[in-house]
Amino acid sequence: MSVAPHDHIRSFVLRQGRVSNAQARNHEEGMPRWGIPYRAAPLDLAATFARTAPKVLEIGCGMGETTAAIAAAHPQNDYLGIEVHTPGVGSLLKEIAERELANLRVIQHDAVEVVRDMIAPDTLAGIHIFFPDPWPKKRHHKRRLIQPGFVGLLAARLQNSGYIHCATDWQEYAEQMLAVLAAESLLANTAEGFAPRPTYRPQTKFESRGLRLGHGVWDVIFRRS
Repeated sequence: MSVAPHDHIRSFVLRQGRVSNAQARNHEEGMPRWGIPYRAAPLDLAATFARTAPKVLEIGCGMGETTAAIAAAHPQNDYLGIEVHTPGVGSLLKEIAERELANLRVIQHDAVEVVRDMIAPDTLAGIHIFFPDPWPKKRHHKRRLIQPGFVGLLAARLQNSGYIHCATDWQEYAEQMLAVLAAESLLANTAEGFAPRPTYRPQTKFESRGLRLGHGVWDVIFRRS
């Protein structure tokens, strides 16, 4: 049964940030080529990429550098990125064009609704959620993306042995991620607690600077069992 849109707490705020001329141009030119419109119906992933290959979902692509780097380094996989902010989507589309990436598509919409309505169960080889908004104030914790209901939805979209990989530089949120994923019966931890950063997740400049300053970064990786 379909659930009415916007019936959940949003994990993001659409701020009126500045969209540069280049981002606007890349958005306008790139969305018809590599963008997928939201619709409340299952997406045929094989038809979307015109091939059968492992499908990996990335939620929250930011400005797109990491998403594009992963897709470029793993041409054997197909990647579907979800991002709500227009500057980030424009930048990601620029990366797709410049790198000539045939294995990356973008949906500009609320990730909860995309996963719920467009991603069929048992279809994904992996899910990446890197540095989601930590909503640090306690009264805002309800806005965090990693919550039991959403994790259950994500776990059901994974194939057997498919993985979900979260990363954050906010320790208290990392501990919540670990607890929420551990409580999901479909998932099993790949490590004893937090996992070492896999080589497929590039270290961003921001992350490298934070590590030099002594800030922590935590990776949480579970598989569907």
